[in-house]
Amino acid sequence: MALTRRAALFGAGAAVGVVGSRWMGDANPSLEGVAILAPAGGEATLNDASLLSETPIFRHIVVKEPPGDALVAALRAELKAAAAENRPVNVGAARHSMGGQAIPRDGHAITFDAPSVLAKGEVYTVQAGTRWHQVITALDPLGLSPKVMQSNSDFGVASTFSVGAHGWPMPFGPMGSTVRSVQMVLADGSLARASRTENADLFSAAMGGYGLIGLITELEVDAVPNQLLEPGFQTLPAADFAAAFIAAADGSIPMAYGRLNIDREGFFDDAMLVTYHPIAGEIPPASGSGFLSKASRAIFRAQPGNEWVKRRRWGIETGIGATLAGVSSRSSLMNEPVITLDDRDPTRTDILHEYFVAPDRFADFIAAAKQIIPGSYQELLNITLRYVAQDPTAMLSYAPQGPRIASVLLFSQEMTARAEADMARMTAELIEAVLAIGGSYYLPYRLHATPDQFRRCYARAADFVALKRQLDPGLRFRNALWDTYMAEI
Repeated sequence: MALTRRAALFGAGAAVGVVGSRWMGDANPSLEGVAILAPAGGEATLNDASLLSETPIFRHIVVKEPPGDALVAALRAELKAAAAENRPVNVGAARHSMGGQAIPRDGHAITFDAPSVLAKGEVYTVQAGTRWHQVITALDPLGLSPKVMQSNSDFGVASTFSVGAHGWPMPFGPMGSTVRSVQMVLADGSLARASRTENADLFSAAMGGYGLIGLITELEVDAVPNQLLEPGFQTLPAADFAAAFIAAADGSIPMAYGRLNIDREGFFDDAMLVTYHPIAGEIPPASGSGFLSKASRAIFRAQPGNEWVKRRRWGIETGIGATLAGVSSRSSLMNEPVITLDDRDPTRTDILHEYFVAPDRFADFIAAAKQIIPGSYQELLNITLRYVAQDPTAMLSYAPQGPRIASVLLFSQEMTARAEADMARMTAELIEAVLAIGGSYYLPYRLHATPDQFRRCYARAADFVALKRQLDPGLRFRNALWDTYMAEI
C-alpha cells in the first residue's frame, strides 16, 4: 500500500499544486468565469486533507462566477460535458473531508471560489463557495455574526451545509438548522429552490447529502447579533461532564465546549468545561487567531510519543491558559483558521474522528474509548466536546432522536501502511462500540466503517438513495462516499 504525502488543500488556490502545475483556458463561452486546473485526459489527481485520498480525476475546474445566470450556465455546461462521456461530477470548497467525499473518481471536480454575501436584517444570502471568514468580514460591520458555523473559518458555507457540520454556538443543531433555503442545479440541469416548505425532500436530502443531490449555488442563512463574551473555566471529573454540559445548554450560554485529559496515565479521567457569558461593552472588530492559539502550536505538535508534554499541556490549559484567556467577540472566537495548528511533519498526517452519543450514555462512550484507543498505534492529540441539538431534518442525520454530545478526536497518524491498517481497525471498533450505546459516527472522515455499520447508523440511507436515484437516474453526482456505501443500496 503506497501512502504518499501531498500539499494539504486549504483552499481552491492550493489545489493547483495537486492537480496540475499550469492554468489552461477554455474556449467555451459559457465557462468564462471558470479556471481549468487539470487537463482533460485522466492525467491529474486530487487529494483531500487526509493526504491519503489521492484519486484520479478527469479534470478539476474552479468556478469564479458570482451567483446568478452565469454561474448556473457554467455548471450546466460542466454537467453536459460530463454526461456526454458518462463521467461523475462532484463539488467542493476547502476540501477538508478525509475520505474522498468531494472527489469524483475519473470525473469532473468543481471548486467554488467566488465569495458573495448580502445581508438583509438577520438573514444573509451567500454564494455556495464563500468561506466563513468572508461571511464574518461581511456581517461584522453590521453588528451580526453567523448563528452557527464550523469551528474553523476557512471552509465553504455550502460545504458546511452539505456535510451536516456543526459548531460550538449553543444550543443549536447542525449549521443546516440555520439555513432557510438553498438553490441548486440538479443533474438534469434544472435549477431548484428548496426549503423546509418548498421541495422539502430536496432540502432534507441536500442537508448532509455530500453533494450527491445537486450543485448548490447559494443559500439563505440566519445570522444573530454579535456579542462581547467572557470565558469561564471549570475542571471536573469526566464522569460529571455530561450533566454540567447539558445544564449549560439552557439558552443562557451562547458558546461552550469541553475537553478531556489525553495523557495515558489519566486518560479521559478529567474534563474541562469552557463557557462564554455575554457582558456589556464595546465590541471590537472581528480579529483572527489570538496570541494563545498561535503560541500553543509548539506544545500541541510536540505531543506524539511524549506523555510528559501531554500532561504539561493539560496543566497549562486548565491553569495559566484559563487565567490568560480574555474577553472576545462572538465572531472573533469563530474566526480561527484550521492552519493555525497545522502539521508540518512530512511523515505524519492529522486524522479526525467524531462520535455522537446521548448525554446519558456519555460515560459509556468514555469507558469504550479507554478500552480501545490506548491499545492502538495512534497518537491522540486532542478531544473537543460539543453540544448538538436534535436534527430531525437531514435524511442522513447523526442526531435524529435527541441532543447529542459530539466528541471530536484529532489523531496524528504515521504515513505508513501499518498505521493505516491500525487506524482502520481502531475506527471500526470505536464505531461498533458507539453503535452499541445508541450513538452515531460522522461521515466526512476516513471511510473505515463497514457497509453494515453505515446502514445501522444511518437508518434513512435507503430513503436517501431512493430519492437520489429518482433525481439523478444517471448517477451523475458521485464521490467516494457513494461508491463505498450507497451504490449497492
